[in-house]
Formats: sequence, C-alpha cells, structure tokens
Amino acid sequence: MEYRALGRTGVKVSALALGGMNFGPFGGTTQDEVTSIVRQALDAGVNVIDTADVYSDGASEELIGRALTGVSRSEVFLATKFGLPFRGRSGCGGSRRWIIEAVEASLRRLGTDYIDLYQMHRPDPDTDIGETLAALTHLQAQGKVRYIGSSTFSGAEIVEAQWESERQSLARFVCEQPPYSILARSVETEVLPTARKHGLGIMVWSPLAGGYLSGRYRPGAAAQPSHRDLVRMKMGRAAEAVPEDELKHRAAEELFGLAGEAGLSLIEMALAFAIRHPAVTSATLGPRTVEQLQSQLPAADVVLSDDVLDRIDQIVAPGRTLKPADDKAVSPALAAANRRR
Repeated sequence: MEYRALGRTGVKVSALALGGMNFGPFGGTTQDEVTSIVRQALDAGVNVIDTADVYSDGASEELIGRALTGVSRSEVFLATKFGLPFRGRSGCGGSRRWIIEAVEASLRRLGTDYIDLYQMHRPDPDTDIGETLAALTHLQAQGKVRYIGSSTFSGAEIVEAQWESERQSLARFVCEQPPYSILARSVETEVLPTARKHGLGIMVWSPLAGGYLSGRYRPGAAAQPSHRDLVRMKMGRAAEAVPEDELKHRAAEELFGLAGEAGLSLIEMALAFAIRHPAVTSATLGPRTVEQLQSQLPAADVVLSDDVLDRIDQIVAPGRTLKPADDKAVSPALAAANRRR
C-alpha cells in the first residue's frame, strides 16, 4: 500500500481509504461483517476510515467504533462528517450550535476521544463560512478534532473558505472530498487544480461511479437490485432513468473492454485511474461485503500506462461528466429563486 502526504499536514494516509456509507441498514451489513471488512482493510495497509453521522442514521459510526475495539487508535486515521439533515431533525448545516452538538454525538458513537478529520459534508449557503470555521477552530483547541475538511465544495467555495481562515486567523480546511471517477471528471477543470494550489489533500468519493464501473450493470448481467437499491426504493429515493444513463452504460462497456485488454478488472482500472491523478491523495472504497473489498484492494498496486490513459480520455474526455447530476455540487445561484427576474 502506498502512503501519501495529506496536503501540507505532514500526515501520511493510504492511497485507498475505507468508506462506511454501506455499513448498517443502508447497505445491509451486520456488525460481524463490518468488523471483518475493517480488520481486513487494516491488515492490507489501509489506514483511513471515513464515515459520516448521516450514514444509516448514525449506525455506521457505531459499527465502526465497535469494529475498532482493541485496535491501536494511533494506527487509524478516523474521519467523519457533519452537516446533512440527521434523523429527520431540523438541526443541520454549519452553524456553531449544530457543530458542537454533532461532534459530541459522533465521538460517542465512534467510541473515541478525538476525530482525526472532521469534514463539512456539503456547503451551507445559509451559514457564514466564518461561523463554521470558528466553531471548528474551537473544537481543535479542545482536542476533539485534529484536522478539518470539506466535501463536495466548488472551486470558489474552497477559495472562500481558505480566504476566511486567513482573514480571521482560523483553522483551515486541509482536505476536500469531491466525487470523481472516469464517468464524472468535471472536478478536473476547477476543483482539483484549486485544491492543489491551496495545498489541500483530495480524498475522492464514488470512484466506481455508483457501481457503473464495477461491472454490476453490464448488459446481460443478472443485476438484481442491491440492498442499497431496495432501501432507496422503499424510501422513495430511487433515481429515474434519464438519457445520460445510457451514455454511462455505453462508456462503461467500452471501459470494460479496455480493462480486459490491459489485463485488469474494470474495478482495478477505475480505482487506479482515480488515485493516479496528481492532485488526488486517496480514493474512498465503499464495500458492502468482504468479497467486494478484496476485489478493490489490488488497485493500490496498479499503474496505468500512458496508452491506457489516452484510451480512457477518448472514451470520456478530461473534465467531462456524462451525467451532470453526478457532480452533486450544484451552486445555490442556479436555484430558480436566485435566477428569475
């Protein structure tokens, strides 16, 4: 496993990180399964575990906390997030009031005295970023949080946060976590170069494009709905098919053939693509089973040739996202209420 500096922090993190979104009811994983996944990832050299308070309504943090029982705390770089609506409560976002409450709950569920990386899950247009950074600075001074980061911020929002930190002498975000895969490359245009210019680490999420680059949705594959799909349907959150989905299917099929020519699985090629971008520190895996984890870990040792990278660029051009909704970072300025005259 390769270890890389997380921005300018001096902390070394693994090129692959273990994500906890599928841990708990959302992914249908039990405590025994989560413990096995966590221990095997650590044995393989993964030292970053990333989750969020909102994942399975807090169950992901609880399962990870119990899975780490008996593991030396210094061996794990533990990251979680705050800010998205949690358990249906009105409290969310980046206010001081919510952050102070959210961090205490996360510490309790994770069973730890401190969080290595505490990340703002999404920008909060209703809260001044200075208030958010001041609250996070307070948590750092208390020793409850070691570093702070952002997730799915635009380039402009990254710059604003860095500027506010400097202007008020507040703690600064040291890491950004954007969505990034072969099928969703728009962050190459602005977010990745902006983060790199400001010395931020980059821990990308959804490097397998929600399963499109796992081979799950290949033509003829027995694509039974996953547990996650079933939960989404039950919650009324199943995504409707749009024309861009067909573009993703066609591109994924071309990429499958390219991976085979290169002697790789599609999963290995997709993950290797993400972690080999010069601005990317690590890619977050989201396994639901040990078998899925084992199919993803070999990507840490894969180096794609220039010929393969050129072929990938021909299939999906640099800076292009085949389905714009996959970018997730939608500017509030584009909301109808803010652009109608």
